[in-house]
Amino acid sequence: MIPRPFVALAAIAIAGCTQTPRELARAQQASATAAADLAKELAGLTPSNSTTCLPPFPTTQVKAFGPTLVYVVSNGVKYRSDTAGGCERVGRGDILITRTPTGQLCRGDIATTVDSASRTFSGSCSFGPFVRYSKSGK
Repeated sequence: MIPRPFVALAAIAIAGCTQTPRELARAQQASATAAADLAKELAGLTPSNSTTCLPPFPTTQVKAFGPTLVYVVSNGVKYRSDTAGGCERVGRGDILITRTPTGQLCRGDIATTVDSASRTFSGSCSFGPFVRYSKSGK
């Protein structure tokens, strides 16, 4: 039999991990906002087949929309990767750091994020496949 103090501590620990209705509503709103902003970012572009690795291209901008990262090659070409989450702070200005043994960023590679002001670790994520979005005919 488990002593009562341990049962009470376990109940407190479990309760501390659940979201309050306010936190849940805030998370749902943030998710809806990220989805709407992502739709605006990719508006007018057509997705093509996904690829395992990003092709090499000149320096680009990276934007975060919730757990989704978008690499902007040009106004007419962008690559989307749905991550496992953890790099959302790129959307607030954190620095995305990738280390690639092959020289290409590929599905399954892990990136870390660093706070741009304090230079402290702020998160990490694993990349999913990369989907190319482009204007029709490009």
